[in-house]
Amino acid sequence: MSLTGLISRLLGKEERKEDEHCEEAAKVESMWIYPVKSCRGISVSEAPIYSTGFRWDRLWMVVNSRGRACTQRVESSLALVEVELPRDAFCEGWEPKNGSFLEIRATGMDALKVPLIEPSTVSDGISVWGWSGSALDEGDEAAEWFTKYLGKPSRLVRFHEASQTRAVDPKYAAGHKIKFNDAFPIHLASQKSLDVLNEQLKEPVSMNRFRPNIVVDGCEPYAEDFWKEIKINGLTFSSGRLCFRCKIPKVNQETAEVGAEPTETLTKFRSSENLHPGKRPHGRVYFGQTFVCNDWDARGKPKTVKVGDPVYVLKMVSSYVDVAV
Repeated sequence: MSLTGLISRLLGKEERKEDEHCEEAAKVESMWIYPVKSCRGISVSEAPIYSTGFRWDRLWMVVNSRGRACTQRVESSLALVEVELPRDAFCEGWEPKNGSFLEIRATGMDALKVPLIEPSTVSDGISVWGWSGSALDEGDEAAEWFTKYLGKPSRLVRFHEASQTRAVDPKYAAGHKIKFNDAFPIHLASQKSLDVLNEQLKEPVSMNRFRPNIVVDGCEPYAEDFWKEIKINGLTFSSGRLCFRCKIPKVNQETAEVGAEPTETLTKFRSSENLHPGKRPHGRVYFGQTFVCNDWDARGKPKTVKVGDPVYVLKMVSSYVDVAV
């Protein structure tokens, strides 16, 4: 069904619908988890979800000598750092044991093995965007690895979930939390949206430029912009705001080279001035939608999202006037 058709069917209906009364809007085409912030992602067929988002996603972060987050915005070479988790790490009920590792690799570097059992050393003064607090320090071997790779003093830290809290902006999703994500626990984008963008580029780009957690297909281009509430595998997700892009999409994820595209082209039809003329904020470029999960199990048993799951739209809006930015 077209985007227009979906809007006409759902407009004005505030009550939630059960799956059997909704038409499938899309399917989950692929899923990506990014264990170390700004390093390469892992393609997974399923992933359990908790209050702070998908398990293992943005659980680790590289920091500089001042404890400040290192990202591709400044250190584009992080795009070339590969990470790997045990094959079963994304299965329900799996727990790490002694001998379970996060493995980190990069060209010209020996492999680094980081134990998945939480370390005991705590580092204070860790910061990312407006948040500061403490984190678990992964030790000198990891620090030496990233210091050598980046050519400047660096350490690898792990979010201390037992003692620290980072809140999602309550203006968009009150009561929800994140780990080392930028702002929201889940980022979703559609393949058709990328296809439309690539039709306008001299050299097409891969979806990894945008680092989504969930890629869907089967919907109209940019239909995800209008989704206010969706359901996947029995889990309901509420949108936060459109994802405005920093410079990372300009980083080639295969070479770490920084160019002008795709941001230059996106600016022509996906800027705040295009989507929200006359409305602040200005100067932003958007691609993808952010979500929070409403149905994670507070008792600790996670639910999962899987590749192939249908996506049902429970609520949506009709125009960009009603889309949060």
